[in-house]
Amino acid sequence: MLRRPGMYGPEVALRLLLDYLSYAEREEDAWAEEHEALHSRGAFNAFGVAGAFSSVIPGRDDNAVASIYAEFARDRGWLDVERTLTGEEYASLRRELATWTAQDRILADVHEAFGPPSVLFGSTNPHFGSTLAYLTERTTEPMVFFHLWNGTSDEPVRRPIFDEPVLLAVRVGRGPFEDSFTFTPEGNRRRPEPPDLYG
Repeated sequence: MLRRPGMYGPEVALRLLLDYLSYAEREEDAWAEEHEALHSRGAFNAFGVAGAFSSVIPGRDDNAVASIYAEFARDRGWLDVERTLTGEEYASLRRELATWTAQDRILADVHEAFGPPSVLFGSTNPHFGSTLAYLTERTTEPMVFFHLWNGTSDEPVRRPIFDEPVLLAVRVGRGPFEDSFTFTPEGNRRRPEPPDLYG
């Protein structure tokens, strides 16, 4: 469900799954603490994690939402990964992020620079957005998430805008939600406008 959230329904399906797993594994207190932490750092609002993402990434992004819940699953040992980075690979990735995201990137750039992801959230179809996660075996080192996006044209037949998804932002850590993002120039251009509460 975490890897292909669009196939299982909106965010509530993930929350119900984690409710069930937490109960079955006697991790209910940890899940309650995680839920409280999501609220306190701004990663969960009245519209859930999806609501928090709607202020930083355009459209509804189920893959980005799944990445938040994947952090909790990883802590519990429930997240299967394709590969883990060595300590040196991870340190190099973290060092390069600030300068690397200073220019626009596409999916192929992420693969070329950092190799295949540890976890892919979303489709393998290169026309659609996804979230790529990179991590080490050490759960004390935060997961690094690459949020990729591709919109659709408004033609009679909806087509992807780009030949492959563009990188909007890289997210690392569990501090204040909006502070955990490093945006590419395209990501900054695509950031949603805050709602006009008084208009």
